[in-house]
Amino acid sequence: MADASTPPRPTLSRRPLAWLRGRLRSSEIWFIALAVVVGAAAGLLSVFQNLIAHGLQSQLFGFSIDDRLSALPEVRPITLLWLPAGGLILGAVSWLTTKWRSRQLIDVVEANALYGGQLSFRDSFVVCVQTLISNGFGASVGLEAAYAQAGGAIASGFGQRLKLRRQDLRTLVGAGAGAAIGAAFGAPLTGAFYAFEIVIGSYAPSMIAPVAAAALSSVLVARLMGVAPYSLQIAVLQPPGALDYLLYAGLGIVCAAVGIAIMRLVGTAERLVRLTQIPGWARPAIGGVLLAVLACLSPQTLSSGHGALHADLAINLGLGALAVIFLLKTSASVVSLGFGFRGGLFFATLFLGSLVGQIYAQLVELTGLPLLLQPENAALVGMGALAVAVVGGPLTMSFLVLETTRDFGVSAATLAASLIASTIVRDRFGYSFSTWRLHLRGETIRSARDVGWIRTLTAGRMMRPDTATIAASTTLAEFRRRFPLGSTSRVILLDDALRYAGIVLTSNAYLEGSSDDSLVSTLATSADVTLSADMNIEQVMRTFDSTETEELAVTDETGKVLGLLAEVYVARRYAKELEKVHQGVFGET
Repeated sequence: MADASTPPRPTLSRRPLAWLRGRLRSSEIWFIALAVVVGAAAGLLSVFQNLIAHGLQSQLFGFSIDDRLSALPEVRPITLLWLPAGGLILGAVSWLTTKWRSRQLIDVVEANALYGGQLSFRDSFVVCVQTLISNGFGASVGLEAAYAQAGGAIASGFGQRLKLRRQDLRTLVGAGAGAAIGAAFGAPLTGAFYAFEIVIGSYAPSMIAPVAAAALSSVLVARLMGVAPYSLQIAVLQPPGALDYLLYAGLGIVCAAVGIAIMRLVGTAERLVRLTQIPGWARPAIGGVLLAVLACLSPQTLSSGHGALHADLAINLGLGALAVIFLLKTSASVVSLGFGFRGGLFFATLFLGSLVGQIYAQLVELTGLPLLLQPENAALVGMGALAVAVVGGPLTMSFLVLETTRDFGVSAATLAASLIASTIVRDRFGYSFSTWRLHLRGETIRSARDVGWIRTLTAGRMMRPDTATIAASTTLAEFRRRFPLGSTSRVILLDDALRYAGIVLTSNAYLEGSSDDSLVSTLATSADVTLSADMNIEQVMRTFDSTETEELAVTDETGKVLGLLAEVYVARRYAKELEKVHQGVFGET
């Protein structure tokens, strides 16, 4: 009979998994191989979701599978009834979701920033279904959110099953999400930098190989499936000149302002819709009615706008027509998200940015100055700069232009404008669209950078619970009797109701001139400042800095003392955890 203290042997089914975990932890090559598998799966999921959404649009709106909804010259008014119908279906799905899940669904950026890459498969399935319904029924949202969510979820599922380290799991989730985006556009560099800039929130040598391998494998799988990616086939007729770069810098400023306005409009629309007290399940249907009205004015307001982007460049629209389409498409995107349709603004901002670029080029021409911007070049630069202003990722969008055009001149101009737009948005607004939505929900993250470990390091976890206490009404003579020099450095005072009343340095009770009959409360410090158990380490450090104290008591909401926390210990713990994070990022664990 086996001894009870002997750990159980792994079963036969668990031995291969345990062996694989060991290889993944000890060998970077094995981790890259896992990323290849994840990338291939993410590519398949992207292709599958694209076929579902586009096929649904084709059936509902009655156009050829080779066409695009937003590029149609007109749509039959009767088919626009599918918009509110889709809203009702989405509302029903959302209502059913709230019945079995009370908290918000977690997206891939939030998971990497706060939960170390842990994504719920059920959450992700719901997000993908909601996005497919929204886009498939013609709402002005893109599928990129579903692509990234599915890719991140499959990566997180593999990683959690294999018990990867926190940083390895975050890297794999970023690789999966980026691979899905790369497969959608047929652009591996775009997918890789989407992972770095938007989902992981950092670059490191240890991340490059697995993320790149995942992106390449996903694009290869999508090509083997024979599905055409979201290609942006825009020909560059003439590379930009030296003066053009200055003009494109101005376009970057314009795109920053437009991007901030769009994000604020979405937040305002969501807030106003909530104030109407319309039931949550009914909001998408009402939004669908408004979208149907906009679609009557222009079918380019439907879906994400992929077909419309190419159509507008091909027919060389005038300034007035471009402005009208821009306003209608912006309104459609704001209405879609404000009324509860699920999706993102990735491709919508690419389309809107191309319109802004063309408008900007025509306005430059109207100045009468000897300046001329190629409409195609301006559309590409505007496309990248506005997408960066809203979604983030200047290198992501610049590589998208590069992989689209194979032109380094336009790509460099896009990068310059994108960096300007990104800098202005960070300085004047501080959020990308994904983190702005989280901010409206009460979160404080500004990127996918890993800050979850900060939230787990709370005052309650770090405090020393075995603290010496004494009544505040005790005399110094009694205090000295109970706490001789050297016994403890600090003692917490309690009032008559056993609530916190301050901290006394033991050495101060032994200063010359102190009367034995004096109350120890006369020596109390920090009587009005305490820490709560749920304060994270950054909040604790700010409290120490503002109060200029070395130790503070941790109390509950009634004033009962829970423990004591020293500033030197907090600083040492923060440095230790930060070092662990950096070691994980650079592959030194």
